[in-house]
Amino acid sequence: MREITVDELSKILKEHEKWIHTDKKKGKCADLSGVELVFADLRGAKLFKADLSHARLFGAKLKGANLFGVKLSGAYLRGAELYKADLSRAKLDRVNLFGAKLSGAYLRRAKLYKADLNEAKLRNANLSGAFLRRAKLSGADLFGANLSGADLYRADLSDADLRGVFYLTIEQLSKVKTLYKAKLDPELMEQVKDKYPHLLKKPKYLE
Repeated sequence: MREITVDELSKILKEHEKWIHTDKKKGKCADLSGVELVFADLRGAKLFKADLSHARLFGAKLKGANLFGVKLSGAYLRGAELYKADLSRAKLDRVNLFGAKLSGAYLRRAKLYKADLNEAKLRNANLSGAFLRRAKLSGADLFGANLSGADLYRADLSDADLRGVFYLTIEQLSKVKTLYKAKLDPELMEQVKDKYPHLLKKPKYLE
């Protein structure tokens, strides 16, 4: 991991903000790839399209941060606070967001291939058009989230709370890996029981 001082981080953020406000003519796009930022306080930070791939952000505070289009592939964000953060179109493939707090976050069209979102708090999050193929969402709280057009192919939704989810269809659920012990609204649960009862059974890898 690459370590930087608080002063270095401050300078990088200022240069990045200048880069944003001058339409990329001045300043410099932030390159924080592979940086150690454990428990960093980045609340409200403007990191639009910054490179944070493989960064270590365990427990970082990113409430309300602008992370639109940011590169976070392979980053470690276990337990991070991302309430109402904008992660639209962010590259989050294989990111570790285990237990992360993402309530009210914007994840529209975010790339979350094989992302670890086990036990993540995603209440009222906007995941419309998100790419969640093979994502781990076991025990995730998705109550009231927006999953319009989200790709859930082979996603693990065991023990996930999917009640009150907006625009979730039986077609989307038909492609998931498992719905073992998942909580669903009555109408969707009946459709699953009728058409795809195997999804409700305990998968072999959990035995």
